[in-house]
Amino acid sequence: MTKHGIIDDFEAYSEWRKQVRNVIKKYRDIAKAEDLTNAHSEQRLNQIISTLNDDKLYIAFVAEFSRGKSELINAIFFSTLGKRVLPSSAGRTTMCPSELMYDHDFEPSIRLLPIDTRSTGTSIQEYKNMPEEWSDYPLDIDSAEQISEVLRHITEVNTVKPGHAENLGLHITSDEGHEDGLHIDENGEVEIPRWRHAIINFPHPLLDKGLVILDTPGLNALGAEPELTLNMLASAHGVMFILAADTGVTKSDLAVWRDHIIVGELTSRAKGRLVILNKIDVLWDDLRGQDEISDEIKRQVKETAKILNIDEKMIFPVSAQKALTAKIRNKNKLLNKSRILELEGALSDMLIPAKRDIVTDTVKRDMAEMNLSIKLVIDQRLAGVDEHIAELDGLSSKNVEVIENMLLKVKADKEHLERSLQRFQATRSIFTRQTVALYQYLDPKAMEITIANTRKNMKISFTSRGIKKAMTKFFASVYEAFNSAAEQSNEIKELMQGVYSKFQEEHGLVNIRPGGYATRKYMREIKRLEQSSERFVKTTSLVMLDQGVITERFFDSVSSRIRQIFQKANKDADNWLKTIMSPMEAQIREHQIQLRRRLESIKRIHKATDTLDDRLAELKYVRDGIIEQGDKIKHINRKMEKILAKEEDDEESRVSA
Repeated sequence: MTKHGIIDDFEAYSEWRKQVRNVIKKYRDIAKAEDLTNAHSEQRLNQIISTLNDDKLYIAFVAEFSRGKSELINAIFFSTLGKRVLPSSAGRTTMCPSELMYDHDFEPSIRLLPIDTRSTGTSIQEYKNMPEEWSDYPLDIDSAEQISEVLRHITEVNTVKPGHAENLGLHITSDEGHEDGLHIDENGEVEIPRWRHAIINFPHPLLDKGLVILDTPGLNALGAEPELTLNMLASAHGVMFILAADTGVTKSDLAVWRDHIIVGELTSRAKGRLVILNKIDVLWDDLRGQDEISDEIKRQVKETAKILNIDEKMIFPVSAQKALTAKIRNKNKLLNKSRILELEGALSDMLIPAKRDIVTDTVKRDMAEMNLSIKLVIDQRLAGVDEHIAELDGLSSKNVEVIENMLLKVKADKEHLERSLQRFQATRSIFTRQTVALYQYLDPKAMEITIANTRKNMKISFTSRGIKKAMTKFFASVYEAFNSAAEQSNEIKELMQGVYSKFQEEHGLVNIRPGGYATRKYMREIKRLEQSSERFVKTTSLVMLDQGVITERFFDSVSSRIRQIFQKANKDADNWLKTIMSPMEAQIREHQIQLRRRLESIKRIHKATDTLDDRLAELKYVRDGIIEQGDKIKHINRKMEKILAKEEDDEESRVSA
């Protein structure tokens, strides 16, 4: 079966990422062999490699039911298997959000989280670390029938009393014509999904290379599970919004688009978003000419663009069902008529370069810090050897008095350094106190108190005004914590700047300036959550707000994300504190080694165990070795630059593992 569009491009991206990972491994091995790294820098390099190993590309597919969403996923990604992977039939098929991925640590299976876990207030992300809470059904990858049968679990429903559904935070509407909410049947009961979330672990080549597909089941699920909008959709690299040509843009479609996809962006340039007008085959008619059919499709595209307030170029009319049939049966004419290839090309052009740019920028930034650290070590080694060569060059003969004076000078330098280190230890106690204060501001446990108080205040008043007031106070506390952390980190930076300057002045160490701890990225994410909270209060009906469980679920999702931000900020602060000390400690270590070598060298000359010429020759050999160390690092950096620039010269750009 011939591969199409995004499949080829994603595999090329995966190969490029592998090359980047391998060249960084080579860099790490060279730096370690030449003793140019310490424990912290080795850990940092291993983190970069680990990140490249675990790099994921998330694509979310969002639609109301009966828009052909599951069939579109099958057509784009799974046609090479010659069968449908996701259930696809008339009516509602996907009842719970599903993630398609592949993790080698698990057997092929579908893991299902029961809907009743919604009553606990625990997020889906947190449940992912609780395997005992999931129901696990193995997949037989050699049996298409067994896979199809097992995956039907995601379509399962439970029939319950309305009160039970409301306790789970599911909205019930009495208006039969209203699409937002569950409807009570003639027996006074409602159908709810049996499962809250599904993880399908499937050994597909693209999933194995890091593709993750999020399949969401529509407005009811998005409204009832705020974590989807706040975390999963927000972090997706691409979001595909599917409409159907036979229904047009319905009221619920528009609600999904405005409240869960563009979420405050300028719709004219909503980045990473594509709109798919599916089921164009309903417009195919043997009694109408091809031009007439094309004009009708263009009319629908134009009308859709106007309603959604987007550029027509963002809309792709397709027939997913015909595309899947054409790919499986090798019908090129039908494939072209389905227009799926245009969508795949746009999807690839939008996602792959953007993702590669993110990886490139991250690697360049991290490796620039690593190169600076290694350059400082090499420069210091060269400066030390050059200084010692200059000392010995000044000896025209083995003058005992001159050598003894030189010996005394090196001993004095060594004692001076030891006194400076004693003062440095006193400074470290101040540094420790300030780092403790920084950790306190970013302590996830301290934030739990704020979360608990906010939840208590929200329970007192479930009016829109009361909820808004509680959320405003909550975010003010979060901002205060990060503003205090920023001020504290600046104090630490200034303290270390003073220490650096003192050592540079007294001992001639290389002039470097410690970097700062950046809180801006966390503040941006917090601001996004705050805007989502304001939108929730504004767009959610008073009836739903009065149904306290829905509001509680929303706050659970917000607080879960805030916890993750604090945990990440705490971890990043830990890395920063190690980084800010590491260059100083590395320079001091090198300076101590050089003083010890100078002392030993002069002692040997003084005792006549070495001639002056022998020692000078030895030092020049050492100097050549240090220059060679720098050349090795420069050479591997040039290879890395070529790979990051995606140059085609395989001999230069490929580095074996």
